[in-house]
Amino acid sequence: MRILLTGGTGLIGRALCRHWLEQGHELLVWSRRPEQVPQLCGAAVRGVARLEELGDIELHAVINLAGAPIAERHWTRARKALLWESRINLTERLVDWLAGLTRRPQLMISGSAVGWYGDAGERQLREDDPPASSDFASQLCIAWEESAQRAQELGIRVILIRTGLVLARDGGFLTRLLPPFRLGLGGRIGDGRQWMPWIHLQDQVALIDFLLHHPTANGPYNACAPQPVRNAEFTRNLAQALHRPALLPLPAPLLRVGFGELSGLLLGGQHVLPERLSAEGFRFRFSELPAALADLLDGNHAER
Repeated sequence: MRILLTGGTGLIGRALCRHWLEQGHELLVWSRRPEQVPQLCGAAVRGVARLEELGDIELHAVINLAGAPIAERHWTRARKALLWESRINLTERLVDWLAGLTRRPQLMISGSAVGWYGDAGERQLREDDPPASSDFASQLCIAWEESAQRAQELGIRVILIRTGLVLARDGGFLTRLLPPFRLGLGGRIGDGRQWMPWIHLQDQVALIDFLLHHPTANGPYNACAPQPVRNAEFTRNLAQALHRPALLPLPAPLLRVGFGELSGLLLGGQHVLPERLSAEGFRFRFSELPAALADLLDGNHAER
């Protein structure tokens, strides 16, 4: 299978490339730094700076994961513009290019996030539920999905992956938490009651591969473990896994002063359930947070 990826040098993209190279697929990555693609994604992966370099290529699938990290910096006007450009504008350029192909791929799997639902409080959220609020993160994800769905007009089946917090050994949310927690300086955020939908990187890769080979899959799928936890429970489990206390909560007022609008992303949450994946037969390897953390924090275990 010949697969084109955007965001292929990111956390999920690199893991997908490793997985699919082992299966013998031909992989191409659209990247701003194509010279780095073989080193980051695998020597056999081809990087391209411009889609036009591919000519009238025949693709079997497109995996669209590109997007600047949403929680790394303050949401200034410039940062919001970058977040929009790296998701919506890039996806629009991708779909416009696909329209010009003689032999279009049958499938596009496009990234999104559980932030699509907004801050939903205690509501349990399944794929057919509407957004609960309309903050910037929700607006961003809604527009991202709408841009990807334009590919349906070209006869391309579109799958949308609403991903939770991806837990991985190298990179992502967990890596940023480890330094303070290892020093015993971690703690809950705000009152700790906000829901934190999470997923182990291995399950994220497995479910994308599952959907790639599922001939009738389409529309949105919640990509998160079937047992979400509140922030306080996540904090407690991480501290226990590291054999450290977690006694320094981050007060909500301080967070709002320090992070501005971005603080809403950290203080809010979504009680998301992967109903469609479960109904279609996908089985999570890591359904419970303690097992996922034990796997990732075991120094003798090499993440695949």
